[in-house]
Amino acid sequence: MKAAIVAGFAIAGLTLSANADARTARRPVVAEHPAPPHASPGVTAPTVRLPTDVRRTTIIVRSMENSLKLYRDVIGMKVNYDAVVETSGVALPAGAPGAKTRLVLLNANDPFVGWIGLMEWLTPPIPAGEYPKRMGPGGVVIVMNTDDVDGRCALARTVPGVTMTSEARMQEYPGRNGAPPIKVRGCNFFDPDGVLIEMNQLLR
Repeated sequence: MKAAIVAGFAIAGLTLSANADARTARRPVVAEHPAPPHASPGVTAPTVRLPTDVRRTTIIVRSMENSLKLYRDVIGMKVNYDAVVETSGVALPAGAPGAKTRLVLLNANDPFVGWIGLMEWLTPPIPAGEYPKRMGPGGVVIVMNTDDVDGRCALARTVPGVTMTSEARMQEYPGRNGAPPIKVRGCNFFDPDGVLIEMNQLLR
């Protein structure tokens, strides 16, 4: 398989639905399923299927094993893919052409969306930049909902490289479309590569 194709697979984050017949492609596709039980109050299922799913966020990591301690062992995501791939350095503008990388994909409860990808450059490695202390334009926050926010936030603190920015605390936000206020308990921390994680537990 050509390196560019492999690189394209490695960073695929958006899946677009398309039909061969142009007229069919312009017709809305009726959603087959209602909103799942964990849908947010005030957010209804679309009457027609939207064209795009946000499948995955992929993070370039310093140490795969250290990142897995957080995303697999503490957060509880499941590894569904683990392979060494060759990248072009073009489609994914990082590293040298032909570099070998380890790509690990992890899923949560949904088998198609909401995944995390982890990529570590093996040969040659990518020098690590400065670890962030504050956020600015272009910064990313990954928001997660978990079953035991106090326990998992405490465990996250023990992973090397994790920097807590807020311990678990109660928060309340205005509800959507007349729904009751949104109440969550959550903590915030930078992961071992400087991606900010907001780990919440939604309180009904």
